[in-house]
Amino acid sequence: MKIRRDFYLQKLIDFRDDDRVKVITGIRRCGKSYLLFRIYHHYLNTIGIDDEQIIELALDEDQNAKYRNPLELGKYIRDQIVQKDKMYYVFIDEIQKVAKIKNPYLPDSDEEITFVDVVLGLMKIPNVDLYVTGSNSKMLSSDILTEFRGRGDEIHVNPLSFAEFYSAYEGDNRNAWRDYFTYGGMPLCMLQKGHEDKSAYLKGLFKKIYLSDIIEHNDIRQDLTVLEDILDIISSSVGSLTNPTRIANTFKTVKHLDITDDTVSVYLGYFIDAFLLGVAKRYDVKGREYIGSPLKYYYSDVGLRNARLNFRQQEETHIMENILYNELIVREFDVDVGVVEYNYKDENGKSKRKQLEVDFVANKGSRRYYIQSALSVSDPEKSEQEIRPFRQIHDSFKKIVVVKDNIVPWHDENGILYIGIEEFLLNESMMDY
Repeated sequence: MKIRRDFYLQKLIDFRDDDRVKVITGIRRCGKSYLLFRIYHHYLNTIGIDDEQIIELALDEDQNAKYRNPLELGKYIRDQIVQKDKMYYVFIDEIQKVAKIKNPYLPDSDEEITFVDVVLGLMKIPNVDLYVTGSNSKMLSSDILTEFRGRGDEIHVNPLSFAEFYSAYEGDNRNAWRDYFTYGGMPLCMLQKGHEDKSAYLKGLFKKIYLSDIIEHNDIRQDLTVLEDILDIISSSVGSLTNPTRIANTFKTVKHLDITDDTVSVYLGYFIDAFLLGVAKRYDVKGREYIGSPLKYYYSDVGLRNARLNFRQQEETHIMENILYNELIVREFDVDVGVVEYNYKDENGKSKRKQLEVDFVANKGSRRYYIQSALSVSDPEKSEQEIRPFRQIHDSFKKIVVVKDNIVPWHDENGILYIGIEEFLLNESMMDY
């Protein structure tokens, strides 16, 4: 099975030899290594770059544990650069594994040496084009993209989009949506045969990779059941408004535990930093300002969310909304939850005020789209419910209702586009149909 990641490959091509470090981020096992070591490596070969000019090092492999020492890492790479008249392409995978060490040359000082020092040093070698990957956003954004002060390019890799999944799907394409909806887009999950193997793989990622990394990186020593319980609560409430206070109250009423909302907020931050979760803020469309709490949390991969809940809670509405959120992120939109204030009079003629919700307000530069996710709009009452927020928005930006049904795209008398989920996901240009 060959998986194409053309979008990310083109970004690497565009950034090649630009004298900046290329920082490839994304949740572990989403395909960062495959992108660099297989797809991009092959591309470099096709334009005449020999294998000897491509230096690859995966720091999450035990045989490379020595190079988690930053001094050993720098020495190893410099030893491979033997010809000054050739460009060398250096791929360092999972660079966050590099430890901080005290400077051995300054025994009386508290100075530390980190991977940042290594990267800064390698960037000064004129015939080196440097690429690093990492699986923790806080570490990379605060260290690499800040320390390099405009000398780094970030390429964020997501799990497979539905279009990427669909292009590599080896079964009956009519079942592609069903499988993506259930098992998500982690690349290696596609190689597993049957429900039991796919389920075991996704659950293994949680226990052996994500939770272990989060616990180790953040040095968590408290009762780990709280961490996992928060994750379960978020898994059950994907697509629902919530906040740390509400989650803390759930602990009090259901678990009979007193957990502060500050603790909940810190743990949620860990999940976001590890790229396990994404978050959408509420945006007042008319007031043009962010409202603040509550927020919506979404999984970066719905298969991980489903596995976390043992595939018991398969609410199509919420999972479809999660997939749409991820697709908009892949398309590099800034995504918010829209809030529209609706003023009306009740049956007694008394003025009332109500807040209506737009599932997504997607912005990119001067472009904006208002998007509702709905299983179906065949029922007139349901259709009116979905478009009622749109009626309160009087700007000229595109308004879209995405439904689960496989329908011929059409516009109603208000110019609102109705489109099936698969067509929306497979053809980005349909947003402007």
